[in-house]
Amino acid sequence: MPCCQRAPMNNNETDNKAVWFAMSAPYRRELKAREYLTARGIESFVPMTKAIVEKGHTKSSKNVPAIHNLIFVHTTKEIMQQVKQGVDYLQYRTFPTGGKNRPIIVPDKEMEQFIAVTQGRMNELTYLKPEDIDIAQGTRVRIHGGTFDGTEGVFVKIKGKRNRRVVVLIEGLAAVAINAEISPDLIEIL
Repeated sequence: MPCCQRAPMNNNETDNKAVWFAMSAPYRRELKAREYLTARGIESFVPMTKAIVEKGHTKSSKNVPAIHNLIFVHTTKEIMQQVKQGVDYLQYRTFPTGGKNRPIIVPDKEMEQFIAVTQGRMNELTYLKPEDIDIAQGTRVRIHGGTFDGTEGVFVKIKGKRNRRVVVLIEGLAAVAINAEISPDLIEIL
């Protein structure tokens, strides 16, 4: 089910319970927002990738945000409202429901999967736009063993790649394909 059709949590739940908010930090201020949140003891996550950066005549490899303007913040709604007062550029990613725009809240399990796959594996991943993946054409799978043990995703053909890949996604927000060849005996169909 796409994120834009998810039912919002009831206000009392998000006020008192820490949830993963999908936030926007326009003009490439994801890292600035992450520093601000970290300094206040608030957990956040920005998916990173390696990029070749050219300054003058020198090229160097640098870690940069993989998905521009996207940061995930794990906190309560009350604390998020306080944070937003101090950081005017940090905005909720929203979806329309019932004539209103509601903040997108990513389920804990989806976020844990996404972080586990993306953290520290920059060379083994390809970030994709969620709209570029036809989930209906894929098969839900779980990997048993190896580097990606326990990872759940969709086994699907990706444009420009010869073989099918396991894709872990947060629907409507982010998708990442595992570039490593995964032995068929490690894949369980769900």
